[in-house]
Amino acid sequence: MRIAIDLDTQQLALFDDADLLIRRYPVSTALNGPGELNGSGCTPRGRHIVRARIGAGHDPRAIFVGRRPTGNIWTPALAEEMPDKDWILGRILWLSGCEPGRNRLGSVDSMRRYIYIHGTPDDQPMGVARSHGCVRMRPEEVVELFDLVPAGTPVEIV
Repeated sequence: MRIAIDLDTQQLALFDDADLLIRRYPVSTALNGPGELNGSGCTPRGRHIVRARIGAGHDPRAIFVGRRPTGNIWTPALAEEMPDKDWILGRILWLSGCEPGRNRLGSVDSMRRYIYIHGTPDDQPMGVARSHGCVRMRPEEVVELFDLVPAGTPVEIV
């Protein structure tokens, strides 16, 4: 398995071990565009791996804070109370860069930047760059992806 994320088309593609496309999903990457620096709000490019998988068994709309489930489920009413919140829902695939000096170590470390593939509310657009650096997906789609990929899965962001 491998994941390819295209920042231009805002698409995530999942390939099997024979490198055949098995799924394609619309995503939302950083509003600030591509970039690797800590604090930039950009989506880091290059080779990564799924370092950790968080959220197995939780509701697709379970709310996570600090990679921990809060026990709350996202609803439109809750969103109205906190309209500017960057929700992390359902599942987290925590990415770690594989290229020292580009997306690993120092001020460009993707894992230390808490770069994830994660669920986001249904009212957020897909196919449009809107995140703070992470790769956002629809809740049911991130659950499907989560169930298909093990830790260590290669992820290429271009």
